[in-house]
Amino acid sequence: MEGGAEMLQQPVALSVRSLVEYAYASGSIEPGFRSASAMAEGTRIHQKIQQQYKEGDRKEVYLKTEILHNELVFLVDGRCDGLLVSETGSFIVEEIKSTVSPLDEIGEGREVHWAQALMYAYMISLEEKLSAIEVRLTYVRRGGEEARSLQRTATLKELSSFAAETVARYAPYAELMLQHTERRDVSLRQLAFPFAVYRKGQRHMAGAVYQSVSEGVSLFVQAPTGIGKTMSTLFPVLKAMGEGRAKGLFYLTAKTVTRLAAEEALALLVAGGLTLHAVTLTAKERACFKGEEGPCTADYCPYTDGYYDRINAAILDILAEETLMSREIIARYARKHQVCPFEFSLDIAYACDAVICDYNYIYDPRISLKRLPEERKRGLVLLVDEAHNLVDRGREMFSASLEKAPFLSLQRRYKVHNGNLAHAAKAVNRFFIALRKSCGEEGERHWNEYPAELPSLLETFAVEAEQELIQASFIAASADNEEEGSLLDTYYAVQAMLRTFKLYDERYITYAEVRRGDVYLKLFNLDPSKLLRQMSKSFLSRILFSATLSPLSYYRDMIGAEEEDYSLSVPSPFEKEQWKVSVLPVSTRYRDREASLQPLSEALHEMVSRQGNYLVFFPSYLYLQNVYEVFADRHPEVPVLVQGTGMSEQEREAFLAAFRPDNPDTLLGFAVMGGIFSEGVDLPGDRLNGVMVVGVGLPQLGFERNLLRRYFSDEGKNGFDYAYVYPGMSKVLQAGGRLIRSEQDTGIIVLADDRFLQQPYYSLLPEEWRTTF
Repeated sequence: MEGGAEMLQQPVALSVRSLVEYAYASGSIEPGFRSASAMAEGTRIHQKIQQQYKEGDRKEVYLKTEILHNELVFLVDGRCDGLLVSETGSFIVEEIKSTVSPLDEIGEGREVHWAQALMYAYMISLEEKLSAIEVRLTYVRRGGEEARSLQRTATLKELSSFAAETVARYAPYAELMLQHTERRDVSLRQLAFPFAVYRKGQRHMAGAVYQSVSEGVSLFVQAPTGIGKTMSTLFPVLKAMGEGRAKGLFYLTAKTVTRLAAEEALALLVAGGLTLHAVTLTAKERACFKGEEGPCTADYCPYTDGYYDRINAAILDILAEETLMSREIIARYARKHQVCPFEFSLDIAYACDAVICDYNYIYDPRISLKRLPEERKRGLVLLVDEAHNLVDRGREMFSASLEKAPFLSLQRRYKVHNGNLAHAAKAVNRFFIALRKSCGEEGERHWNEYPAELPSLLETFAVEAEQELIQASFIAASADNEEEGSLLDTYYAVQAMLRTFKLYDERYITYAEVRRGDVYLKLFNLDPSKLLRQMSKSFLSRILFSATLSPLSYYRDMIGAEEEDYSLSVPSPFEKEQWKVSVLPVSTRYRDREASLQPLSEALHEMVSRQGNYLVFFPSYLYLQNVYEVFADRHPEVPVLVQGTGMSEQEREAFLAAFRPDNPDTLLGFAVMGGIFSEGVDLPGDRLNGVMVVGVGLPQLGFERNLLRRYFSDEGKNGFDYAYVYPGMSKVLQAGGRLIRSEQDTGIIVLADDRFLQQPYYSLLPEEWRTTF
């Protein structure tokens, strides 16, 4: 059974933990609460037990072996926690597990934990030529010093039989994946570009993507709307996969509409003969079958009850029958096998060749796919769509904030039945009281380090909150967690703050504000470049592309380009005659907005005087509403649509569906720059005939933006451009980019602001716009 047999198939390499978790995991998904400190606490517990080892005992022993099953060769490796020598000179294999459960409830130990220990015992027995070995499973309760060890003796014959049974359980999945890989690789080598011809500049872009992946470097691409960026990135990466230069890809997006574009591009390639496993990850709240009905526990949700007893069959079923696994397909199989659709999609993602998902699954330290092995990452390509969004999203991911009110609420709520938690909340509340006093009459302050006393206060609170959260009594109470001071929400916010303390460096600033009687504290990430680079450094290549990576030097700086990374600017594939661009030299500065309402209303009326479909984009809802009221009052005969706040998915779809090419009347849509209709929306042909962009898109003047301005000025850069101009003009270009999407499209763009005729705004406009006015 051990190595030496001729390999008849590509060997299956996997870790002991992956093998036994697939073969022996069972039971239900635990409550939605996950301890963010569990991993660090687990490491501490392991180290504490290992410190007790005597001379001659070994820890973190690397082991590997080959196991033959039918025509498959499994290459299994891992590190056992301890290899001890008993007083009689015999070996003892020890596996250490941390737990939140009382030790007297563990019984004889979990099967999956024993399986891991027994696999290590098998590997050591082969290596040391032992006929029998002692196997020890040690449980340590987190947050305490209690430990309990379970021990058994296993013979080599028993261990060999166990190892054979374990790989036999994994074999159907391994066989399915090997067969799929063979079919996939053949299809990739034969894959042809799905269109008869490349658009102008598209082949050059695809070639640059292929070269970057082949060299294992990153590429920043500024490419105009309509060139076909999605296919220009997907196709060359897939061809590189077919040649063994890459193992898979993640297509990362900021919005749902761009996820749909990736799905449609893959569907087109599949129709052309591609065999591929691809999954789209959907946010938990949208994927969940139960909605807001209750917590994710076996008592409330049948899809979490017994999840691990059914998940292997569900995965085998969907991977055998499907290629492109959208939200709808995942939901269908989840109902069939009665498994949680969100957790199901995550489990599928680890097996897929392509994953379409939000940025946060890679970049956000709170959400990223933690079970993705480093070895696999080294073969994966990140395709980052609309990459200009990654700057502000990165700041958001790496920042953390807390407010005073929840701690006061928790102090009062737990005063009677959990004094330790109430005391911990009270200590944090006292910190905020002192912080409010330090803000003075201005009601705000900022400084270049975090408060030294806060980490210990929050760590104490986190420990007490965690103990409360794991109590069964919390589960029912957590069903209604929307009230101020929700323990679960506050716990997560505290953990985010504790995590951010470890990231804090000269690229951060701390600020506090008194807001409506409450006190707000934020660790604000000013420059996300280092952490964005760090979160993606293990991957083979990053391809970052957008129509608005302008100027490229700014985005390379803010997203964390390495010196060897490439940049590419692709010219527009369209003729300048397709655009008619004009500037309305009106001031839309905040102080002049009242005076601009009438000129803007009349300019809009002139724009829509020719029958067609039109969009106008504003820098804020308030400005939009003010112009709309003037326009509707003066021109009630023009049909209009107005983007609302918090529109549902159905409302968004209805808004876009109204822009029909055969509309008998003119239609004017009022929308917000940087909103849901200004990026990733495709309205080809006569679905859109003209666009007006009001203002240069500058973010609203505010405390945070001024902190950014000051920071980048101190760094020797143009702080105003970094904090305001570049982010604002990105919104302008995205809004204007809705108009020309193909060689057949024509239309007008009105840029309503006198600053478009001034620097630096003028030079940031696309060349094809500037040459028309």
